[in-house]
Amino acid sequence: MTSEEPRARLNEIVADPLSGDITYGAEVLDVLDKPPVPAAVLVPIILGPTPGILLTKRNVHLNKHGGQVSFPGGRIDATDADAEAAALREAEEEIALDRSRVEVLGRMDDHVTGTGYRITPVLGVLMPGFDLRPAPDEVEAVFELSIDVLLDPRAPKQQRRQVRGMWREFWVWPHPEHFIWGATAAILVHLAQKLRAAGPHAAAR
Repeated sequence: MTSEEPRARLNEIVADPLSGDITYGAEVLDVLDKPPVPAAVLVPIILGPTPGILLTKRNVHLNKHGGQVSFPGGRIDATDADAEAAALREAEEEIALDRSRVEVLGRMDDHVTGTGYRITPVLGVLMPGFDLRPAPDEVEAVFELSIDVLLDPRAPKQQRRQVRGMWREFWVWPHPEHFIWGATAAILVHLAQKLRAAGPHAAAR
């Protein structure tokens, strides 16, 4: 895939109005007794010779989601103008990603997690050559998931796990070093479906 093909497909995605649909984590019914907390994540797509999705592994010592793979992001604060501002701020705080290097394209539909967050995924593209400095108290590692893996419909697998006495199914993406699952994996599945639908042979699928 050329460096500009992901941008063209992403532009097709954000050109369509949001459906308003909300996706839910498998365990979300356990927390619907209270409104979810508004949050935003930056979904950074790196262009260039080998396009990929930028991901982080959270510090294992964090109280919430410790050791899990995630996009840069967090709660939307009262001082944030919107979800885009929150996602860019969190990316700066967590990995020192200069917001001026990010071209924000638009949003995907919200995802509600079983831990009580309503996440707005914000799509952004950036070119290689940026510097990152992960905040050691928040981020243990920064890595990429290849766009070729993302576009492979056979790549994500569903796994089952017993949680609080009930069986839950969740998506998992293959990676040689990291376990990509949960809300991050679900958002990636949604993005992959949209990217494939925006591809040059979408009408034939």
